[in-house]
Amino acid sequence: MKHAAVFLLATLFLLGGCAPAQTGSKDEADSSAYIQNKGSDTMVNLALLWAEAYQKENPGVRISVTGGGSGTGITSLMTDTVDIANASRAIKSEELKEAESKGFEPIEFVVARDAIGVIVNPSNPINQLTLKQVSDIFQGRIDNWKDLGGEDRPIVRLSRESNSGTHVYFLETVIRLGDKKSKDLFSENTLLLPSSEGIISEVRDNPNAIGYDGLGYITHEVKLLAMAKDDKSEYVLPSVETVNNNKYPISRDLYMYTHGEPDGTVKAYLNWILEPEAQKVVADSGFVPVKVTGQ
Repeated sequence: MKHAAVFLLATLFLLGGCAPAQTGSKDEADSSAYIQNKGSDTMVNLALLWAEAYQKENPGVRISVTGGGSGTGITSLMTDTVDIANASRAIKSEELKEAESKGFEPIEFVVARDAIGVIVNPSNPINQLTLKQVSDIFQGRIDNWKDLGGEDRPIVRLSRESNSGTHVYFLETVIRLGDKKSKDLFSENTLLLPSSEGIISEVRDNPNAIGYDGLGYITHEVKLLAMAKDDKSEYVLPSVETVNNNKYPISRDLYMYTHGEPDGTVKAYLNWILEPEAQKVVADSGFVPVKVTGQ
């Protein structure tokens, strides 16, 4: 009997040691101590910094952050497989209708602001463009840099993929110039890249390239162009100041969405994100705080 008891205890110990680790699924973790956060690639680095800072202050909370694009995050919200969906665009009317059909209301939180910078290779002599010129470039109406006062070189257009909120925002705000009735699209020979870092890398290495990226991702390896609403307006570079005073024409809010009203750990985390400490992380990351840091 004694030997049997020892064998049983050893077997239970081994079985416990072989128990499967948590995979990160929302359903597999205690929602009071686990937050699954997914979506916008523009926001993923910021969201990781927030998660790291919050977990240091709250060691009993685990936060999983993944990208995949705004559309991916919102799709996961629809199936209730994430606690928070990150989006670099506002949720669409058809997505709101889908949520209604599933019996819930997505709750929107504006957590930061961003500017979309239009970038070229540092060797390109072009320093400024109007929104109309950028629209014409990305639709293929302007194909050569010489037509804009540059060198006789073909223009190589770079964009994020269509599931990206940045892609959608750029399409609606720049290519369609804010006209909701417009059906204008990116030129068919626009190269679609899966990441913000990919666009920076390609523009850095290709003297003919033009692309766009969130301000928080733009490095000194590329040239940032000053933008104007039209040829009678002031040309402005993106910055915290020009976004906040609405002078820079390509700026937007960044969002987090929840599957209905948040509570518990998720609510506490979202409240923290809007506090000065977390908004300082926004500023340090190259984005624009939604509240003045320190207030």
